[in-house]
Amino acid sequence: MDPNNPGTEGGDNVAIIEERISKVNGDFAVKKYAKGKLLGKGGFAKCFEVTNLENKRILAAKIITKASLTKSRARQKLISEIKIHKSLRHTNIVGFEHVFEDQENVYILLEICTNQTLNELLKRRKRLTELEVQCYTVQIVDALKYLHNNRVIHRDLKLGNLFLSDKMEVKVGDLGLATKLEFDGEKKRTICGTPNYIAPEILDGKVGHSYEVDVWSLGVIIYTMLVGKPPFETPDVKTTYKKIRMNSYSFPEHVPLSDAAKSLITKILNLDPSRRPTLDEIMDHPFINHGGTIPKLLPVSTIACPPSASYIKQFLPQGNTVKITVQPQRLIDTAPQGQQNAVKNPQNQRTNLVSTEKAPVVGVNGNDTKEAVGTGTMQFNMTNGSMKDSLRPTTVQQK
Repeated sequence: MDPNNPGTEGGDNVAIIEERISKVNGDFAVKKYAKGKLLGKGGFAKCFEVTNLENKRILAAKIITKASLTKSRARQKLISEIKIHKSLRHTNIVGFEHVFEDQENVYILLEICTNQTLNELLKRRKRLTELEVQCYTVQIVDALKYLHNNRVIHRDLKLGNLFLSDKMEVKVGDLGLATKLEFDGEKKRTICGTPNYIAPEILDGKVGHSYEVDVWSLGVIIYTMLVGKPPFETPDVKTTYKKIRMNSYSFPEHVPLSDAAKSLITKILNLDPSRRPTLDEIMDHPFINHGGTIPKLLPVSTIACPPSASYIKQFLPQGNTVKITVQPQRLIDTAPQGQQNAVKNPQNQRTNLVSTEKAPVVGVNGNDTKEAVGTGTMQFNMTNGSMKDSLRPTTVQQK
């Protein structure tokens, strides 16, 4: 089915996506989805809102044309993304619902995030308050702890890959560049990422990189939310890379920032990965662990306008409040204890919207591609257009 013109059913001008499900007796069952509005598009995929006509559930469908998967690298990249994504389940990570194919396309069904991304939020708001940044940072750190505990490095953290649910939960999405380490201490050497957020050790490519690249990107995200633009942004990508390698950035005088905020950003944006704070140390930093409280979720109204002074005041330290020693108190508990380290069930996943923000990326050997990939297990038969996912344990092979 052509993702741009998938056809209609009956006399209604409604595009229908059909999933054919094989039965034991050789027959087929057909599950139908009504295709709705375009949510976004990337280099090789488009994301649409779809409705399951059986249960009326609204999802996001990432549609990848098989014509874009003729090269082995593209196929293996998709295999890796699917394999990693479907193994994850966490409140602050995009949920994976289902994947299927027809003759023309591969369809990845994900949870729809109705409040778009932090990128769109920042475009509307220009800058965010420190309370908002604290709230979002805590959620991103929760997601990163889960990923890293499962030996997954995201490698493309940016505002456009941080989605907001209808409840204003942050959802880390788009695992197209994610990789899974096979053993503790393993280093990856693929040059990949988005220029403004890429860590210096990735640009170096020789020493290898690990979880610390996600911490660097988090520092860039915190700076960007507070200041309104990335710390190393320039009109020219090469100049941006030069600034990253030199760690050349500053805090603008016209933007009021607390000393704690500057301190955390400075500690994170360290050229030496081993000297960056751990995720636990970030949670214990005075910017987060400030003696007050941090809301679990922010009001939906903050999509369009900043929280009121009276709203912010209720979370500030009161008088001689004793400093919190573990992490800030939340208004409402987050995911149940133990969920972050729970064993994932690939057959029982939530769904989530994948990032469709298109940005320049670094390629391998000068190629304009997001990731170098190697052996995979998805069988792709160009004769009949069949893609079968055996999903036995595989990791992206690095250069």
